[in-house]
Amino acid sequence: MHDIVAAIIGDDAKIDINEKEKEGTIILELSVDKENMGKVIGRKGKIAKAIRVLVKACASEANKKVTVDIV
Repeated sequence: MHDIVAAIIGDDAKIDINEKEKEGTIILELSVDKENMGKVIGRKGKIAKAIRVLVKACASEANKKVTVDIV
């Protein structure tokens, strides 16, 4: 996921991804600087939705449940 976000906002931007587990589901918390938040979310949330779809698709191949929270 770091590579996807870095491609959107730039490699030199600050990107933090924290991983938590709750009830068998892995929760990835994505945090970026305020000036880059709009690029990550996208117009009407389209970029955020695409990131979530990609991560869930990769997780389903490994038989895991993953959610992405943008904070």
